Amino acid sequence: MQQFDQPDHSDLSLAMNFLAGDRSHDGDTAMVPALAQTLNYRILDEAHYEQISTPLNPNFYARRGNPNNHRLAQLLAKAEGVDTGLVFASGMAAISTTMMALLRAGDHVVAQSAHYIGTSEMAKTILPSYGVEVTIVDQTSVEAFAQAIRPNTKLIMLETPVNPLLTLTDLAAVTALARDKNILTFCDNTFATPFNQRPAEHGVDIVMHSISKYIGGHHDLLGGAILSSRAIMERVWDRSMVFGTAGAPFNSWLALRGLRTLELRIARHNANALALAAMLEKHDAVARVFYPGLPTHPQHDLARKQMSGFGGLLTFELKDGLDAGKRLIKRLKFVENASSLGGVTSVVMQPAALFGNRLSEEDLKAQGIASGMIRFATGIEPTEELLEDVRQALS
Repeated sequence: MQQFDQPDHSDLSLAMNFLAGDRSHDGDTAMVPALAQTLNYRILDEAHYEQISTPLNPNFYARRGNPNNHRLAQLLAKAEGVDTGLVFASGMAAISTTMMALLRAGDHVVAQSAHYIGTSEMAKTILPSYGVEVTIVDQTSVEAFAQAIRPNTKLIMLETPVNPLLTLTDLAAVTALARDKNILTFCDNTFATPFNQRPAEHGVDIVMHSISKYIGGHHDLLGGAILSSRAIMERVWDRSMVFGTAGAPFNSWLALRGLRTLELRIARHNANALALAAMLEKHDAVARVFYPGLPTHPQHDLARKQMSGFGGLLTFELKDGLDAGKRLIKRLKFVENASSLGGVTSVVMQPAALFGNRLSEEDLKAQGIASGMIRFATGIEPTEELLEDVRQALS
């Protein structure tokens, strides 16, 4: 099999070693932080009240924060190279709370044409209903971002890479445009994770994660995180207090467990996806493969420039269309047919089969979804066993 070079992870591995050895347990000698399953905290006196009732303090009331959420947010903020963060009940709770905290009627937002479906709905429907104007642009064109900026532009919404075509956004170029005009930039870094990409290093102001995916890593929790400067996070925290979007302590406790193996898991996700993409690119049944780690990806050079690894998600298109995709999924022995991703088990889905009853052929085409398209999220299975399962399913 043809081999492709992986980017050098050495510096990032050193930077993230703290995830495996988090010892900030407030004097507690337990190897694993305790689950803080409490709603309230005692107020010892007036001075203590003044101390614990400040913004972002996790030891007052669960809607305001929680020790497990706080520890998870601080570790993620450190991994992303920003000041602090907050954990939310879901990724969409994180996104919507942040948008409501930073925007008001009369503001303008620039957003990509390709986003997670909930983010797209936020940009195309929800924000305009509150009087916020949104311009949708092609994320591959820095010039499109530049032309979309207006005097009232307050935020640029980014996500890279984004499915279904694993398209990238040039973070450094777009954030340079934003900085010149004092516009905030927001980036969903869920698919890359801080192991493969750190948007703040390229100038992004606000980084978002669906911790349900690779951060948690075991298909067993729901949550989201927003990471940024303290000044921005206090504004987001204030809205979170009102909306009641704080994450559940147990989900953060599970995500803290996931962080301890993040580097090991992402390295295997990366290796499996790259090997699978290379194999599929040569297979007679496959028309196209979309994976930023392949030299044939139209933005491969950008991927190597701003990513430390290429991720565990890839998409490929079968020559024989919809029915071929259905047959492939039925023949897979240990790869699961499921919608979410980022856990230890490989999962696969066929967008045209799942969305065909809800979207017209024109809608599918507009989103770049071909009938034989398969989205494949690699797990951490042994690479050769994974490849063999796909080979036999394609035969």
